[in-house]
Amino acid sequence: MPLRSARSGKVPRDAVHHPLFARCYARVSVTAETRMGMGRVRERLLGGLSGRVIEIGAGNGLNFAHYPGTVSEVVAIEPERRLRQLAVEAALRAEVPVDVVPGVAEALPVKSEGFDAAVVSLVLCSVRDVPRALGELRRVLRPGGEVRFFEHGRGGGRVMTFSQRALDRTVWPVVSGGCHLAREPVRAMRDAGFELGPYRQVLMPERGPTLPISYCVLGTAWRPVSS
Repeated sequence: MPLRSARSGKVPRDAVHHPLFARCYARVSVTAETRMGMGRVRERLLGGLSGRVIEIGAGNGLNFAHYPGTVSEVVAIEPERRLRQLAVEAALRAEVPVDVVPGVAEALPVKSEGFDAAVVSLVLCSVRDVPRALGELRRVLRPGGEVRFFEHGRGGGRVMTFSQRALDRTVWPVVSGGCHLAREPVRAMRDAGFELGPYRQVLMPERGPTLPISYCVLGTAWRPVSS
């Protein structure tokens, strides 16, 4: 299947532009696949998905290799140009059809109720407006559609939480492409009207020192059938 991003011929103005962070992230994320156990996390995140899937904030496309064959199509949204180019390359190597599309989480360029499942992976920490992004996620999912999420989140005791908040108010968003460490993705999902399924805290890396960036949550949610 041809990629929409490859067909268009025109590159739209980027709503998100973090060229230095994008280059650093592209290198570090590849190393993290094995050294930090991210490859295993991606397998758990995506295992058992089927049908048409939208991935929000696809980055450099490292999830693409882990989608099971039961997925009929992935529409991958990525706002940052450098990462989107790398995602296009990863899509060409994927075993399932992947269409890489420019766009932001707060205004998804797709029709309503067009997807069976959605994936958000290390993206809610960096979007500008979390409630609006999750509202868009509900819009594009069919009733009963599933959300798989793996996100940074607040964790640890009072000292760690204080450190996360202090970093969020100062240097961390500047050096990390807008990422925030002290957000609460599970609460945000619930507040947006999703039904929460199983979820659990994951430390990254799995072994080693626990840092303010280590606390993540891996889980499942659904758009209610009645909404």
